[in-house]
Amino acid sequence: MAAQNPPRAIGDPQSIRRPQSAIRNTDEGVVKFVAAGSPRVVSRAIEEFARSQGHVTAIVVPWESDDTTLSMAVTAVKSDGWAIEHTNLGTIRLVDAGQDRTDVAIAAEMPDHPEPQSLAAVFDRFVRQVQSRLHIESAES
Repeated sequence: MAAQNPPRAIGDPQSIRRPQSAIRNTDEGVVKFVAAGSPRVVSRAIEEFARSQGHVTAIVVPWESDDTTLSMAVTAVKSDGWAIEHTNLGTIRLVDAGQDRTDVAIAAEMPDHPEPQSLAAVFDRFVRQVQSRLHIESAES
């Protein structure tokens, strides 16, 4: 009987390198695809898109990033007068794949919240829109 490979953590670069198709949803619920541009370029595009939406933010988390990998936090934003509430929705990992390409892995992290289905819908819509806006390349074999 062949040994099974243990599941890889989302931060493990091997878990997001060379997906078998340009876009795919994995069994773990992580959406993976390849985007054109360096991780910095892709992160700026994601940040600008989130900012234009008004109800979602996506920011680079410097202490979880390094020279080849950027980690981004995605939050739902709810304003009530002067108060602003941020609710964590998920994480985006951007890994330099070389040749001006970035491996993208997006994972939901639904919090204990009174409106989990609503937040899941917001996050899912954001992920679909990010995918449609970034130039997606075919994955290498």
